[in-house]
Amino acid sequence: MSVSTVSTFLAVGALILLACVIAVWTVRLLAFVSPGARRVHDSIRLSIEGRGMLLAWVMALIAMVGSLYYSQVAGFLPCEYCWYQRIAMYPIVVILGIALLRKDRGIRPYVFGLAIPGGLISTYHYLVERFPDLQVGECNLCIPCSVAWFMKFDLVSIAFMAFVCFAVIVTVLALDGKPVAAPSPPALQPHEQREPTA
Repeated sequence: MSVSTVSTFLAVGALILLACVIAVWTVRLLAFVSPGARRVHDSIRLSIEGRGMLLAWVMALIAMVGSLYYSQVAGFLPCEYCWYQRIAMYPIVVILGIALLRKDRGIRPYVFGLAIPGGLISTYHYLVERFPDLQVGECNLCIPCSVAWFMKFDLVSIAFMAFVCFAVIVTVLALDGKPVAAPSPPALQPHEQREPTA
């Protein structure tokens, strides 16, 4: 299978996953004000419940294997920003792997501490690929950070796919957490206390 075919397959997967992430976070925000959206969000959350760490680990593993494929098989040398993203992603595979073996759900804050900065770096890297003038400081002239190895559908690059992976990890771990609380009814004032009925 050619590198171009693999990249197209991964790009399509990234676009589908990004659409799912956007949909989930839209429903999650609407759940604070809409009972219907809250029911949809709760059903999504219940379908993920107990599986969030596994799904996040699988996503991190795919991202790690994909990055190694591009550098070791395709020959795409990673730039400086790519290395920063790897530094954020690779430990997630190990941390979540150990947490799965130990059934340690308390590990999520540590994963968020890697995935959120990793996603921000990916976002910045993608913007630099699109708008090279945004780059602050110098990158390696031999492997410039502003040049994408490919841009599938004139949209998806390796940095784009990395962002999606980080976003999926954050999303599934957030879904596997506490449910969105329903708005509580207003408290009755002392003079509004109802009389007991006989």
